[in-house]
Amino acid sequence: MQTFPTMYRGFLDCFCTTYRQEGLRGLYQGTTPALMANIAENAVLFMSYGFCQEVVRLAGGLPSGADLSDVQKACSGSVASIFSSLVLCPTELVKCRLQAMHEMAALGKVAEGQNTVWSVVKTVMRNDGLLGFYQGLTTTIARELPGYFCFFGAYELCRSGFANYMGTSKDDIGVVPVMFSGGFGGACLWLVVYPMDCVKSRIQVLSMAGRQAGFIKTLAGVVRTDGVRALYSGLTPTLIRTFPANGALFLAYEASRKLMMRHFDS
Repeated sequence: MQTFPTMYRGFLDCFCTTYRQEGLRGLYQGTTPALMANIAENAVLFMSYGFCQEVVRLAGGLPSGADLSDVQKACSGSVASIFSSLVLCPTELVKCRLQAMHEMAALGKVAEGQNTVWSVVKTVMRNDGLLGFYQGLTTTIARELPGYFCFFGAYELCRSGFANYMGTSKDDIGVVPVMFSGGFGGACLWLVVYPMDCVKSRIQVLSMAGRQAGFIKTLAGVVRTDGVRALYSGLTPTLIRTFPANGALFLAYEASRKLMMRHFDS
């Protein structure tokens, strides 16, 4: 929907057409690189998040381990996203290409049969070398910096709201408030960065058919050809996905953090 906004009438049309043409398997195209992207991105993101919190403390003249404000944590998350972008970009490129392969083949821009992770990887290596996996990196970083400021900022603000309402600490608000806060953070992220994500997807997918223009030219081309509305094509399924996904993400993060803190403190 991001790369070909005029091809489908909406979320349900895209879903039904994909299922009719490619079956259930078509809905899971790009699952392997998507899993790799999520695991690698979140591992690097949350590791860097801890280090960046220490950098923010150092910059603010605070002692190590001191509590940070919600805005300071948002800044830490924003800087941490630069490091996670470096592992996210290559796997997202493979995922986006796999997911748009049917449409690219239907338009005659690529040959049929490039529908496996390995075939996409071989094509990128043959045509562009190792640096080819980093097409769209600038756009990825431009998306992540404001996105993760909103992501961690909204999450922490929401947790603070629950803690104040319940009269307890942020660490003791319970499972449902943590999941809601995570989902709210994810929704804020995507509402802010979705147009940039749309441009990134176009760069990564359309570069299959030859050298693709950079961020500014691609953005201008989308607006000129398809209008501003095309920058939000696919937002509905993204928001439907983000609430449970990020709720589960932060629940797992908080639970594992508490578990490890208890283990290392004992």
